Amino acid sequence: MLSRINENDVIDLIKNNNTPEINKEKLSSDKIIQSLSIYFQLMTLAEENAATQYRRKKENQEELFSIRGSWAEAFKIWKDQGIHEDEMLESISNTHVIPVLTAHPTEAKRVTVIEIHRELYLLLAKRENTSLSKLEQNDIEENIISLLERWWRTGEIYLEKPQIEDERANVVYYFSKIFPKLLERSDEHLKGSWIEMGFKPSKIKNPDVFPKINFGSWVGGDRDGHPFVTPSITKETLELHRKQALSLIKNKLVDAATKFSISALSNPIPFQLLEAIEKKSAALGKEGEKAIKRNPYEPWRQYINLLVLKLDNTIKNNLTDSGYYYKSSKDLQDDLRFFRSVLIENGMKGLAEDLLFPLERLVSCFGFHLAKLDIRQNSAFHDKAISQILKSNGEKDFEFENWDELKRVAYLSKLLKNNEPITDITVSYGTEADNVLDCYRVVRHHINQYGTDGIGAFIVSMTRNLSDLLVVYFLMKETQLLNTNIKVVPLFETIDDLHNGPEILEQFLQHPTTLLRASKIEYKQEVMLGYSDSNKDGGTIASKWNLFKAEERLSEIATKHNFKTYFFHGAGGTISRGGGKYHRFLESMPANTVNGTIKITVQGETIAQLFGNPLTATYNLNALASGVAKQNIIGKHNFDAHNYPFEIMEYLSQKSFEHYRELIETEGFINFYGKATCIDVLEKSKIGSRPARRTGTRTLNDLRAFHGCLAGIFRELA
Repeated sequence: MLSRINENDVIDLIKNNNTPEINKEKLSSDKIIQSLSIYFQLMTLAEENAATQYRRKKENQEELFSIRGSWAEAFKIWKDQGIHEDEMLESISNTHVIPVLTAHPTEAKRVTVIEIHRELYLLLAKRENTSLSKLEQNDIEENIISLLERWWRTGEIYLEKPQIEDERANVVYYFSKIFPKLLERSDEHLKGSWIEMGFKPSKIKNPDVFPKINFGSWVGGDRDGHPFVTPSITKETLELHRKQALSLIKNKLVDAATKFSISALSNPIPFQLLEAIEKKSAALGKEGEKAIKRNPYEPWRQYINLLVLKLDNTIKNNLTDSGYYYKSSKDLQDDLRFFRSVLIENGMKGLAEDLLFPLERLVSCFGFHLAKLDIRQNSAFHDKAISQILKSNGEKDFEFENWDELKRVAYLSKLLKNNEPITDITVSYGTEADNVLDCYRVVRHHINQYGTDGIGAFIVSMTRNLSDLLVVYFLMKETQLLNTNIKVVPLFETIDDLHNGPEILEQFLQHPTTLLRASKIEYKQEVMLGYSDSNKDGGTIASKWNLFKAEERLSEIATKHNFKTYFFHGAGGTISRGGGKYHRFLESMPANTVNGTIKITVQGETIAQLFGNPLTATYNLNALASGVAKQNIIGKHNFDAHNYPFEIMEYLSQKSFEHYRELIETEGFINFYGKATCIDVLEKSKIGSRPARRTGTRTLNDLRAFHGCLAGIFRELA
């Protein structure tokens, strides 16, 4: 490619194994940087492709179960442990995986470049087909060269900061274009592995026995230190998610309708199917009649077409009491489940599996909401909001952030007992108060229209005490959200927070408001753990060990008070921030802490790495789901009850913490850090919409955790 565009000096630079004497008159620094950047990215793509080929080779030459993190490996382990097939299926069906996409830490590469990566990866995979002719191979090589030239001539860096809308469009692309196909491949891999391991194929046909896979998002909902995430942005995001989900499902329904061309002339028509068609047609009026007339001798297709019409009413927002529409995706799931039973009862199991199964799984995964949007805000922001409300209401002692904990809890508990609001929608209380109240009102409005499926949780970053969580209860009460099933989630981030977390959770679970909510809804407490800040706070070993201990203690507290709980892991891309292979990550968990569910961030910098290419994405999702299923069995049978070197880990954690703190608290460390690393360049880069520092001050506490960790990586490589 370089010779084609006459970049001969760059060729010399790349070919020379020794450090060449660079002629700056011939070769600009920009071209040197560009060539090395693309070179290393190509190496990464080659490594990814090699890993895929290695797994394939192992599958073919050894056994399917030799692949670490695969479903086949899980089945082999269970088989050796004497686990019955039915118990395996129970563990699989009780598995719930929730990857949550975030925009930050930010992916430095432009979306355009990521798309080039994807095209190139597919061409590399296609080129490995040994049955291709010489001409076909040459054609692929020409396509690769053309793609590389396009890449060379494409600007790799953002010249302007991306807007939230740009970041949102990127994650929505994954939700609507990448993940639906990924879900199908993952399910096919699970089915194939089950059958290959010698288990009964008939037991793995029903979508209800497959793991629950749902997605979440922070883009448009995470407002912690991000002033540009406004209530209107959140409103737009929820609406966009719903629009994309309905479009996705409609396209799949229409596709299914074209394939269910079963003739009534050669196949007996089930009475219950005709009855269902008649009822739905009558409810849809003239449009229903048209749909019936369009395919007069194909009742199976007629039924699906009527579902399309009903979904159209939902898309058009024809949500009046008299309208015929889907109130929720569960109603559509019921219609599809009925259709499955009709197919199976009439000997069409194959069609149910091949044509209907992917549609049922799609609706189960994405619903009418695409992804659950979490709402995250910092506890200090909430404190300011409460102070503004108190001041506006004439309270003399209105500085809520300065109250001691006993006073805060007593005041909030008193307010929560009283159903009367102390805020008014027509009153402006101040910047923070108006922002948070308007955000909650947006959520309330969305729930009134469409239900709670599209809402994730209210997450409180920097949770330091019980009152930080009760403040959210109060805000929910003021906006009529307290009677919904939306979770209030503490986020424990620093080492101190991890130490104090169990006590805070115990107080929260015992609070009358929590107990009342838990008595009315199916309640499972979510607890979020921060990896970046604990790593920045105490170093890698202390962070990992304190996270391990916190998970154990938090789980024990929940069990003690008869609550089910699961963890939301705020993991990043590097090992120090919880990154790495999913199966290893899950194997490192304390016993009986996964509890069938894992929610985990897939941060901006890792989305394309983990899920950008089909085969890599399938492997990673399978590793995540099978890892949770394995933990289910381990917890049930206590297989993990072995001696653990607690005393050694405690010693290492404490010593590493002391030395780490001694380093970062050394006078002048921040100035040294700025000069020894590329942190200043990263902060000035235009790779993300969020401000680089929380408040703009140059302190370690204010430093974005990911910048600190990322700069550390560069320092180690230097």
